Amino acid sequence: MSFKLGFSSIKWQDPDLEKVLTQVREAGWEGWEIRPSLDWLGTPSRIRRICDQTDMPVASVTGSGISLDNNWAMKERNKRRIDFAAEVEADNFMFMGAGRPKYQPTPGEDITALAELADELADYASQYGLGVCYHIHNLTTVDSRAQWESLMSQMKQARLCIDVSHSAFWNYDPVESIKDFQDRLIYVHLQDWKLDRWVELDEGELVDVPACLKALEEIGYDRWVVTVPGDTQQSDQEKMVVNREYLRSVGW
Repeated sequence: MSFKLGFSSIKWQDPDLEKVLTQVREAGWEGWEIRPSLDWLGTPSRIRRICDQTDMPVASVTGSGISLDNNWAMKERNKRRIDFAAEVEADNFMFMGAGRPKYQPTPGEDITALAELADELADYASQYGLGVCYHIHNLTTVDSRAQWESLMSQMKQARLCIDVSHSAFWNYDPVESIKDFQDRLIYVHLQDWKLDRWVELDEGELVDVPACLKALEEIGYDRWVVTVPGDTQQSDQEKMVVNREYLRSVGW
């Protein structure tokens, strides 16, 4: 297997990192995605120490509070997270678009503004040799295949995170999207959906997960594939275990 399998901390509330990262490793994951606030995480040296102790490298540090109004403070906050990502030796910095009301169309100028912001963040991160990737997500600035393609044509420096579930939401076959954007792809999210909520991978109905992983192998993808746990009633530790067991059951 050429790519690495990680687990997202998106559901963790004020985690005891030494404990929870040990659980992640014991479940069979190779790394993790940082979501908590910097004031909870502490210094980069603290995180590096914990990662070394638990043998859990950082796949990605995520951005927050994105807006399209050229807001200086918003950009500075995200640049501090880029600084943090570089110091904890993350593979990349990932961010999503701005939120927007459901069913409200996205003006073309908003997609252009997002592309410009993405490239500004990527240019800032280049001093560290750190990749910056835009994470596709519904109900944000980009919310269709056509808008996604428009963004990709305008972004010059920023790279791409494909979340296979959101590709599927837009009726863009995830396998096709992986192959279409393979030259820009530096990060992948796995998550799935059933009826009206996010679920664990073994319960999902939206995404053909094995086909997506096979496509990544076929294109020679060798970076991080991170699973995002669902909104089920299982504990954080149970979600770590059941999602990893599912991936083993389908050959990964």
